[in-house]
Amino acid sequence: MTLRAIKVTHTIVWVIFASCIVAISILTWRADYRHAAILIGIVFVEVLVLLFNGMHCPLTPVAARYTADRRDNFDIYLPEWLARHNKLIFGALYLGGIIYTLFCWGYARH
Repeated sequence: MTLRAIKVTHTIVWVIFASCIVAISILTWRADYRHAAILIGIVFVEVLVLLFNGMHCPLTPVAARYTADRRDNFDIYLPEWLARHNKLIFGALYLGGIIYTLFCWGYARH
């Protein structure tokens, strides 16, 4: 796999998970708790993968074999500032989406 192929793959995977995280709150706002819960579970699997890989994407060490560059976005097609703060930004959105879903689901049940 070349560095370009790794970066494209990593970017596609990132877009999918970032979209899932954003969609959680949208689905909850539409009272579609079932699909919001499914996306929460899918993203949770990604969180586990990151935890088991030292909070790095498993593609990062593969990309590192092809370049000496170690900027925050060396392995993905994202702006460097977003790659640097990605976990903080999307971690907060994910946690906020979970809290919002639980609150709305609990409120709708009463």
